[in-house]
Amino acid sequence: MKKMLMIAPLALFAGLALADGHGNMDAKLEKMIQSSFKANGQATMDRMDQDAVQKACSSPDTLDDATRKKLEAAEMKTIKWPSNGDYWEGGDWKEGHKIAFSGRGLTWRDKPDAPNGGGCYNCHGLDPAEMSYGTIGVNLQGYAKIRGRSEEIVKYTWGKIYNAKAYHACSDMPRNGYGGILTEEQIRHVMAYLFDPESPVNK
Repeated sequence: MKKMLMIAPLALFAGLALADGHGNMDAKLEKMIQSSFKANGQATMDRMDQDAVQKACSSPDTLDDATRKKLEAAEMKTIKWPSNGDYWEGGDWKEGHKIAFSGRGLTWRDKPDAPNGGGCYNCHGLDPAEMSYGTIGVNLQGYAKIRGRSEEIVKYTWGKIYNAKAYHACSDMPRNGYGGILTEEQIRHVMAYLFDPESPVNK
């Protein structure tokens, strides 16, 4: 049954590709996708629009090094560094834990003014005592203990949380700051969760 469910969409896409005899699937597929979704609350249709890096990474096999570097440079320019120069010391690691653990926010059921979660545990290990975490991303247990707290690593970490695509164009990591998922204050709390010596991440 699972195989059939996977094959059916592929067969449909193949049918769309052959429908006009030119293999021009893109327009038909785009129309089908657009007609399959509708706006609901804060989940508006503009979420269907792809920017340059998303379009390029939708066809990673055709993404050459020069284009990738150009896209990453453009993404790097979107990073907003802490307005007061405080990357993590003014943050609260306990709040950072809550943000990292929560995956709520941005759905049509969530209130637009409610704070979003970061969903960090969906992909990363952080607190060694936490047994339920994803493995898509690297394990971050002992983050500052292993990497230290140099200016370079602290700034890199902020940038990576703010817009991971600045460092790897096709990163699976959400653009938390650039995408409006987390506020500057929330990022500072997550940074504290990663860097504070009292954080369980570094125990």
